[in-house]
Amino acid sequence: MWKYVGKRLLQMIPILVVVAILIFTLMYFVPGDPIQILLGDSATPVQIEEARARLGLDEPYVVRLKDFVVDLCHFDFGESYMTGTNVGRELITRFPNTLILALFCVAVSLVFGIPIGIHCALRADKLPDRVWLFVTMLCSSMPNFWLALMLVLLFSLRLGWLPSNGIGGWKYFVLPIIANSIGSVAGIARQTRSSMLETIRSDFVTTARSKGLSEKAVILKHALPNALIPIITIAGGHFGFMLGGTTVIESVFSIPGIGNYMLTGINNRDYPVVQGGIIYIAFAFAIMMLITDLVYAFVDPRIKAQYISGKKK
Repeated sequence: MWKYVGKRLLQMIPILVVVAILIFTLMYFVPGDPIQILLGDSATPVQIEEARARLGLDEPYVVRLKDFVVDLCHFDFGESYMTGTNVGRELITRFPNTLILALFCVAVSLVFGIPIGIHCALRADKLPDRVWLFVTMLCSSMPNFWLALMLVLLFSLRLGWLPSNGIGGWKYFVLPIIANSIGSVAGIARQTRSSMLETIRSDFVTTARSKGLSEKAVILKHALPNALIPIITIAGGHFGFMLGGTTVIESVFSIPGIGNYMLTGINNRDYPVVQGGIIYIAFAFAIMMLITDLVYAFVDPRIKAQYISGKKK
């Protein structure tokens, strides 16, 4: 198992290097001038050239790429053009807010999505199943920024129950979690329904029922564990995406997280912020996929045996 984990961690290194080179190249050729945004329209050509030289933007592509990769090897993401703050330190500072939001969103998605999916699978093609399928499809299609704004209008402006922006306590996370979880709940519910439908028709479930086990025991102890792999996959993907920063939600609710930080960097053509944020997202996804694979081993002993024997690459 540990040998497998070590291999996966080593495989992340070339992946992150490739991601770093790609994002640097894209930002190099992207339209827009960060110096013009930084100094404003009143800046003289001399001031612009001095700022370019100070930030190293007057160097050729190859030189800038080499310096970027060297700094990255020393875990140095550079400094923001607009604020002069260290990008790595800012990412670390904002990470807890994004992590809290992601953890609770995934928890809510699992707590509500799995029971809904099981309920639908046990009543397949009946009225409750069709109603829930319609509701989940509606939730999956609903733009989360629109839902976030509607929640703010109702619970913050009209009722005054919950704060509309910022952070300062658990109440500040209620509306962002609801707005960000609706789509995930629907996705996990639909995936759970699909997996459970396939599992409950299997021979081992029929055998468990023939032994006189209660329906609850058959579903929870036999059917659900065997249907968890695709559910874990989609939940891990959602968690990795949320760890990368839910840009829209953090922007609507003014949460100082990774997504909001990156959105500001994109708008200001702040290359170090965008580059550091993208590399962080790639790393978060890679770690999350590794954790997902390890959860597979915890849920399914057959997968664990493959990891231990070294057959899993």
